[in-house]
Amino acid sequence: MDFNIFEQRISKIKELPLPGEISHYKMAPEVRVKELLEGKIVKRNPRKAGVMALFYPGRENRTHLLCILRKTYEGVHSNQVALPGGKAENEDLDLEMTALRETHEEVGVDPTDIEVVRELSEVYIPPSNFEVQPFVGLYKRPKPFKIQESEVESLLEISLTDFLEDLNMVTKTLSTSYAKDIDVPAFKLNNYIVWGATAMMLSEIKDLLKQVL
Repeated sequence: MDFNIFEQRISKIKELPLPGEISHYKMAPEVRVKELLEGKIVKRNPRKAGVMALFYPGRENRTHLLCILRKTYEGVHSNQVALPGGKAENEDLDLEMTALRETHEEVGVDPTDIEVVRELSEVYIPPSNFEVQPFVGLYKRPKPFKIQESEVESLLEISLTDFLEDLNMVTKTLSTSYAKDIDVPAFKLNNYIVWGATAMMLSEIKDLLKQVL
């Protein structure tokens, strides 16, 4: 979709109710959904984080979504696809500032160049005990991205068409931090498997966009 058309239509999501868990559960393994519904997953004074779903015009002014591939490290989110963002710091006034600051640090986008459209539903991540607040933002006049090499392995510039394509929703057998060899719903984007909390956030974004595009 042409970015100018996308920009006009995405503002309509401000008026929509957030689907929240309805969207999140589409991309959660059955065992995790069962645990959530039965109240077996309890938040333990979670740390806070903010992430940014950044849409921007790419080649031929076609709309794209930016994701990152995290570096390989000793941690539960090693080498996973994610939205730019990270944990809240004391100097952050709120989680929107966290998401903007971290996006600047990780991919080099100046916060003043991002128009935040709206915040989305929080997602709790039990393995790392983070509660993540996603935001949708527009980067209307993009400059070359500059990755934070200590944390970001590479960028995934995903076309809106591929993101909205239902055929790119798949099921993969994975070993996670809480179970081995379980079927996990996921997105297949730019030949990467996107699952877990990021997939849950993307599911809500997709459900909102389907209503306005």
